[in-house]
Amino acid sequence: MNKLNFSSRLLIVCCLLGQIGLAQNVITDWAGIVQPAINNASAPRPPASSEVLHATIQLAVYNAAMAIVGGYRPYGSPVPASHGADVRAAVATAAYRTARARVAPTQVGYLDAQYQTYLTAIPEGRAKDAGIQVGEAAAAALLLLRANDGFGNVVPYDCTTNPPPAGEFEPNGGCGTQPVDAKLAQVTPFTLADASCFRPGGPDPLTSENYTEDFIETRDFGRADSTVRTAEQTDIAYFWSEHAYTQWNRNLINLAITYRLNVRETARFFALVHTASADALIVGFNAKYFYRFWRPRTAIPLADTDGNPDTDPDPTWTPLLTVNHPEYPSAHAFWTSALTDIVGRYFGTRKLSWTMTADKTAVPQLVQTERTYRNLRAILSESGNARIWAGLHWRHSIHDGDQIGNAVAQRVFENYFRPVRRRD
Repeated sequence: MNKLNFSSRLLIVCCLLGQIGLAQNVITDWAGIVQPAINNASAPRPPASSEVLHATIQLAVYNAAMAIVGGYRPYGSPVPASHGADVRAAVATAAYRTARARVAPTQVGYLDAQYQTYLTAIPEGRAKDAGIQVGEAAAAALLLLRANDGFGNVVPYDCTTNPPPAGEFEPNGGCGTQPVDAKLAQVTPFTLADASCFRPGGPDPLTSENYTEDFIETRDFGRADSTVRTAEQTDIAYFWSEHAYTQWNRNLINLAITYRLNVRETARFFALVHTASADALIVGFNAKYFYRFWRPRTAIPLADTDGNPDTDPDPTWTPLLTVNHPEYPSAHAFWTSALTDIVGRYFGTRKLSWTMTADKTAVPQLVQTERTYRNLRAILSESGNARIWAGLHWRHSIHDGDQIGNAVAQRVFENYFRPVRRRD
């Protein structure tokens, strides 16, 4: 039955809507164009806030596309469009204007050049002019809707004491320095009234059996020079260590092209997956900075302070990888679970083949740059294990992160970007 539903879904996507354009299209084009403006080596942005920014842009793109091709309900108020408006001009303008308003000032010149080049390829005329008007309106409406979302706020982080007590996160540079994306804890979600509504129950107590089991697992597998972790597990840890926004965006674009989604369907698919991912990140980072739980990199060397006689300290222990925000819950878990949940719901099956890539330029230690997964559960499982093998997380954090992503994805899919009914 699942196979039948999946085949039917692909038939609808690839055939019945094919007149709008197949394979690579203006939606996938601009998802790729804005990516380096959001994050690049000269203007880096943390993965989570990069994804939230991308979701903002994608929603303007979605509204511009729906104004012209129709089929799904808009995000917020509908954008007016005159008959015959060019969807390429509309989407390009919506993406450009929304991104230009929010990326780093150093990236504006890049966007200006990309936009002018892209528009040059669209024939002059009323259709192009009308499309530009649609894009301008979609961007303006979305930026107004998000004007006070807190994304641009500076939110300082302070340790409770210096040094912090056992169990409390300490930034990589020590107390007095800043971790990343503390601001996301107070950013307004896209689809939720309150970022704390899916907040999980919290880390395991330091003296609990569960914490002890997780401690031992991460200590043994996550050590930089672990003799327990296999070469394949090490390579998997590196595969999932690329800048997550860049990696996911590239692979989502490739997925949409592989399954030949047209403009309408790509717009909806990207709106679903990026909105769910962004809200999972906002909820997850709200929880991270609420619980402020310590990372293995401090917990294992300082285990003599945790009150647990079964966790032995190792002052020489260092992780394979490190990131600079609180441990609980796992960001890779709530991001990956939200994303894969939406992908499964959209295509009507979790038995989806997906060949994913990682960039060796970004991760020089990487051996295998391409991995094929036969179902979405394999992606979720492997990415979670990778964070254990990298020495970044406790197993409990992965589990609770998964729950956040699933809850957010269900809400987004069931309530947003739904098909237009005749009476709508």
